[in-house]
Amino acid sequence: MRLSVWAFALAFGIFWGVAIFLATWWMMYVHGSHGYATPLAYFYLGYKITPVGSLIGLGWGFLDGLVCGAIFAWLYNLFTGK
Repeated sequence: MRLSVWAFALAFGIFWGVAIFLATWWMMYVHGSHGYATPLAYFYLGYKITPVGSLIGLGWGFLDGLVCGAIFAWLYNLFTGK
């Protein structure tokens, strides 16, 4: 079975972006909005534990998930060889 590279990339991009967004809001709920840089800020420029940072994380997470999902689906299709 072959994977649609575009469909898999889009689905994974949406999943990862929403996961970062929800994780940020969960951290704000539990620990408060402090605006400190987290280890994720080293990869996602502008990301902080704030409401605006959650939107920045959503955007970066979507792009990151889109690229990683496309690479994964392409490699899967390459190695299955069907």
